Amino acid sequence: MSHSAKSAIETFNHQSDVGGSAVANGDKPFGPRTEMREGFAPFGEFQTWYRVSGDIKSERVPLIVAHGGPGCTHDYVDSFKDIAAKGRAVIHYDQIGNGRSSHIDDKPADFWTVGLFLSELENLTRHLGIAAQYNLLGQSWGGMLAAEHAVRQPEGLNALVIASSPSSMPVWLSEALRLRANLPTEVQETLARHEANEAYQHAEYLAATEVYYRRHVCRLTEWPDEVRRSFAAMTENPTVYHTMNGPTEFHITGTLKDWSIDDRLHRISVPTLLISGVHDEATAACVAPYASLIPDVTQVIMTDSSHMCHVEEREATMQTVERFLKAQDWIEVA
Repeated sequence: MSHSAKSAIETFNHQSDVGGSAVANGDKPFGPRTEMREGFAPFGEFQTWYRVSGDIKSERVPLIVAHGGPGCTHDYVDSFKDIAAKGRAVIHYDQIGNGRSSHIDDKPADFWTVGLFLSELENLTRHLGIAAQYNLLGQSWGGMLAAEHAVRQPEGLNALVIASSPSSMPVWLSEALRLRANLPTEVQETLARHEANEAYQHAEYLAATEVYYRRHVCRLTEWPDEVRRSFAAMTENPTVYHTMNGPTEFHITGTLKDWSIDDRLHRISVPTLLISGVHDEATAACVAPYASLIPDVTQVIMTDSSHMCHVEEREATMQTVERFLKAQDWIEVA
C-alpha cells in the first residue's frame, strides 16, 4: 500500500439505516430525480449509445461509468446515476457489441481488443466535450479498462474509481478456482461434467453457475431488474463476452486470459478510489496490486457486498464514491 497523504483502507459496515428493504431491492434513490438525455456518439462505422444524467456543465467534474463484461451493458451499473442528484453529471454508455450500441457479430476475435474499447472511451469524451476534464469509474472489466486508460496518463482524467476489478486475469482465474472449490461437491461435479462436454447452456450447468454467482457476484435474494437486464442482454448476444472472457466468470478461455496491468500501475497519476466487497469474486488477492502499486490510492471494502456493492449496498456506495469525487473537484478555468 502506498503511504501517500490520501492513502487509506476503510471498511464500511452496512448498518440497517443505510439500506433497508428499498436498498435490498436496488431501488432506493440517493437523492431527487435528475434530468437525463441520451444520444449516440459516432465511432467509425459504429455507434456508441450514451446517457447523461444531470447537467454536464455543472461546477462538479462529470463522471463516466464504464460497465463490465466485456460485452455487458450499462443496466446493472445504472444505480450510479444516483450521484447526479448531488449536482454531478453521470454518463453511462453501452460499449459497442451489446446493449443499445452497435451489435457486431461478424468480426474475428482479434477485432475485440482492449485498444478498441480505449479508443471508444476516448471518442466518447471528445463527443461530449469533456475530454479536458472528467472522472472515470470502471466496474469489473470496466475497471480494467479504466486502469488501462489511466496508465496512459490522459490529460483530462481528474480522478479514477476502480470497483471490483482484477489487476491480473491469471490471478482472477486462480482465485475463481479457489472460490469454486468451496462450492458444494455436487455443484462442483456438475460444473466439471458439463465443461468437459462444453455444454455451457445446459440447464444443470446454468443452475450450478448461479450458485457461484449468488455467493460472489450479487448476494441479494432478489436481483434488481437492471441486473437481470444485463444478464439477459449477454445471454441474447454473448459475442464479446465469450470472445474476450469465456463462458462464465470462473471458466476463462477468452483473449483476456493472460491480461495483466500490474507492471504499469505505478503510472497512474491521479487520485484513485479502490472499492470492492468482502464476498467479491474480485478477491483481496485480485485487487491487492491496485492498493499497493498506485501512488495515490484509497481503498474501501464493503462488508455486506460481493461483486456489486452498487446494488448490494447502494446508498453507502454512492456516498463513498461521491465523497471521494467531491474531494477531487476542481474546474479548469479557460
